[in-house]
Amino acid sequence: MQKIMMLVNGFWLVSIYVVVSLLLVVIGLAVGYLVFKRQYEKAGKSAAKLIEDAKKVAEENRKASLIEFKQETFKLKQESEKEIRNLKQETEREIKEKRRATAELEQKLSQREERLDNRMSNLDKREENLNQKEQKIEQRKNDLDKQYSKAEELIEAQNKKLLEISGLSVEDAKKIIIERVEEDMAMEVAQIIKDAEEKAKLEVNRKAQCLLANAIQQYAGEIVSETTVSVVPLPNDEMKGRIIGREGRNIRAIEASTGADIIIDDTPEAVVLSSFDPIRREIARRTMETLIADGRIQPSRIEELVNKFKKELDVELRETGEKAVFDTGIGKVHPEIVKLIGRLKFRTSYGQNALAHSLEVAFLAGKMAAEIGANEMLARRAGLLHDIGKAVDHEMEGSHVDIGIELANRFRENPVVIDAIASHHGDNEPTSFISQLVVAADTMSAARPGARSESIENYIKRLSKLEEICNEFKGVDKAYAIQAGREIRILVKPDEINDVEAHKLARDIRMKVEGNVNYPGTIKVTVIRETRVHEIAK
Repeated sequence: MQKIMMLVNGFWLVSIYVVVSLLLVVIGLAVGYLVFKRQYEKAGKSAAKLIEDAKKVAEENRKASLIEFKQETFKLKQESEKEIRNLKQETEREIKEKRRATAELEQKLSQREERLDNRMSNLDKREENLNQKEQKIEQRKNDLDKQYSKAEELIEAQNKKLLEISGLSVEDAKKIIIERVEEDMAMEVAQIIKDAEEKAKLEVNRKAQCLLANAIQQYAGEIVSETTVSVVPLPNDEMKGRIIGREGRNIRAIEASTGADIIIDDTPEAVVLSSFDPIRREIARRTMETLIADGRIQPSRIEELVNKFKKELDVELRETGEKAVFDTGIGKVHPEIVKLIGRLKFRTSYGQNALAHSLEVAFLAGKMAAEIGANEMLARRAGLLHDIGKAVDHEMEGSHVDIGIELANRFRENPVVIDAIASHHGDNEPTSFISQLVVAADTMSAARPGARSESIENYIKRLSKLEEICNEFKGVDKAYAIQAGREIRILVKPDEINDVEAHKLARDIRMKVEGNVNYPGTIKVTVIRETRVHEIAK
């Protein structure tokens, strides 16, 4: 029974517990629902409020934008109205100016029309006066024609009377009068011509002397005398053996690299370098001096120094040529011509430096041109370039004159310069006055005391040798070496040498001169065959 009671009590307790739990759950749900409902209502009110606030802000922004838009529109409208007013004012101003200009033009046209009307009226009056004058002149002319015809009739009548009295015709009378006038005036005319010629000769000689004296006084150049050999001093005679080297390899290397001859003789402490090419001789001299100072004399070192001095000398030649062009002030010159001018520094003619001679001729010719009113710059240019062929005459066939003409034509020099080159030794007649000035300046520069140095004995021997070679040939009458041995003129016997044989004789003499005579430059061989016939009238 207790157990049943306990079970019943337990059942009721459990039931009570379950009921209480269910009540608590129901109460919790009801409270949660109420709380959720309240929160939902609050949230709905907040969202509505936010939407309403957003609508208010949007409405305010719309109104502000609308106001701003209206303000901008109003502002743009004001600016556009202002611009329209400005354009209207400018247009009105331009219209006023154009109207004023049009009025001025109309006024000028009206004034011009008035002047033209006045001029036309004046011209009409002048034409009327001219017509009246023409009528008077025509009447005067008719009167003069009548008087002239009367005068001719009177003169003809007088001539007839004179012819009847003298018994001569008109032609005979003219001839007698002319002969008498010629006899009377012949002596006087001859004397006048003679006096004028003598006076002109004296005046020309005096002016020429003054001109040359002024040119020489205004230019006082230094005299430079050089030779075709260079002497290199040695510190001692033992250096000669080192220069020669083992089995002569050093001296062969120097001669092969430079093209100059190395002369080692009994001259104490000196070596002589010889070459007709002044550039090669200068390179050899500089190489030799550097080798002696350095002490390292071997073929590789020799080639290195030769190449070095060749480059240095090229630069020096260009600078020397540019300096000569600048000093003479002759203007723009072709770069190759500038380099050739620089090469003249190492070229000599009978001991006279070719560049110094060319500069002297340029300044003398320029001074003389300035004195007589000719082109001074062109005269200087012709004087500086007159011997340009000497820069390469040892490398090209022909005389330095022919080479100079070829170079000047190649580099398109002025025709006056080419004429001066062609005529400065008398090979051609000068065609311009500047060429004659260059000839005179060249002669003065070469003839100055001390300008050229040459042994008189060697000079005479060379000329005599040339004449002897020519006289050895059959048919030669006389031979003359002229122009300091640069030309040989041979007079042949016309009955022994014909025209064809004259060409052969010139060639044979040229070949023999080339094989037997040592000379710088070229020698021109000229064979002259002339036939003269004389008759005496008795």
